[in-house]
Amino acid sequence: MDENESDLPESSDSAESDAQENALKPAKKHSFIRESVTVVLTALFLSVLVRTFLVQAFYVPSGSMENTLLTNDRIVVSKISTRITGVHRGDVVVFHDPSSWLGGGYPDPYDTRIGRILQFVGIVPSNSGNDLVKRVIGIGNDTVECCDPAGHIIINGVPQTNETYIKPGNGTAQVKFKVLVPEGNVFVMGDNRGNSEDSRFHLDLDNGMIPLEEIVGRVALKIWPIDRFGGIER
Repeated sequence: MDENESDLPESSDSAESDAQENALKPAKKHSFIRESVTVVLTALFLSVLVRTFLVQAFYVPSGSMENTLLTNDRIVVSKISTRITGVHRGDVVVFHDPSSWLGGGYPDPYDTRIGRILQFVGIVPSNSGNDLVKRVIGIGNDTVECCDPAGHIIINGVPQTNETYIKPGNGTAQVKFKVLVPEGNVFVMGDNRGNSEDSRFHLDLDNGMIPLEEIVGRVALKIWPIDRFGGIER
């Protein structure tokens, strides 16, 4: 009898402990779910902030920047750098189509309901179908002219003989022109000069100028394919 009586309190304590543990399980589960949701939402919020103000990924839709950028390259654009230091000659920039250069635009491979959400949060590269990537050749108050007898672009009276980024075998003299770049604008060209409908081919639309406010940012990195990972020649 003494043994049985001594066992009773232990059984009572064990049952109470089990009841308390079972009661805590739903609370722990709900706490884990809340923490997981909070982490995911915070990560998405930070991703949107980064995409909006700092950097953004894009894909390259055409060969107009060969061989610097190839079709379907994935690139990272720095927004903060152009806001802090401005836009300079030689920068490769992404900008919004200023004057219907593209007509109907390029097809967007992520133009689905889920794809648009993923683009918004920055998980997949962006392209509205109306974004272009070119190299800045002239900035505000520059006089840009084509060309000297050797086919070099002339900027402020000086032939540009060191444009090593131009695709081999491509000249620049497809269009003869001479323009003064207004303050607050840039004049752009593709590195594949023979296959780039850039400022030279839109002189009828604001002399081919790109307002600075249409520039998304400067191309900082190629990130895909992995064997092409690296920076951009300026």
